[in-house]
Amino acid sequence: SLFLIFSCSNSKKEAVYEPSNKLNPYDLYKEGLDAFEINDYFFASKKFSEAELNFENIELAAKASIMSSYSLYGISFYDRALENLERFLRTYPADKNIIYAHYLIAIIFFEQIEDEKKDLNPLTEANRKIDFFLKKYPNSDYAIDLKFKKDLIINQLAAKELFVAKYYISTQKWIPAINRLKVIVSDYNKTIFIEEALHRLVEIYFHIGLENEANKYAKILGYNYNSSEWFKESYRVLNKDYDFKLKRNKNKTNKKEQNLLKRIGEILK
Repeated sequence: SLFLIFSCSNSKKEAVYEPSNKLNPYDLYKEGLDAFEINDYFFASKKFSEAELNFENIELAAKASIMSSYSLYGISFYDRALENLERFLRTYPADKNIIYAHYLIAIIFFEQIEDEKKDLNPLTEANRKIDFFLKKYPNSDYAIDLKFKKDLIINQLAAKELFVAKYYISTQKWIPAINRLKVIVSDYNKTIFIEEALHRLVEIYFHIGLENEANKYAKILGYNYNSSEWFKESYRVLNKDYDFKLKRNKNKTNKKEQNLLKRIGEILK
């Protein structure tokens, strides 16, 4: 018994765990890069993350981290990519790729924007992040791209306001509809939705009996967009006999064309 106990205690001493050699971060990074180049972003992200943990050089660790984030973005793992990027900003605040990290966050929110009927959060977050970037890094290489995307976001925000306003119109909730339309007039007057917003204001004010207000917005619409279809629609609202005159003129034109064709036919006989 003593012999067995002694033997077991010796075996335990021999089986004490000793950590293996540290993984080579350069090999891990190369594996990640090879996978990245063939678009195997999931495996690439895993290897870049492992490389980051094993690099002693802080600059190389930061580079591995940003590559891991981009790989996650490449397979549309947006939430994980954002988590990784936020951690990157906290861990490597002085890194040279900090500007790119902010840019990538803005792009991730931007790419999650859907139409005006869907979730508003990515739209507002993209707008907030782009505003932050353009204020902090106005002369960076990425600023031009984000300025273009900012214009698209403004149009989308205006579309959202108009969509909600039209919903209120359909339920005859005039005050909230007016408030939404006025946001477009005041904040998004350079978008393609300004003409319809002005027309809807004319329509609502005329409907509820505030003709002075209706005329005010019709004048704005006419002064700035007097050749647009929305101005014609507003003109119809304020001039009930417009459609009758339009049809009468159209009939006159048709008669003139018919007479002309008749005369041409007689000449050719």
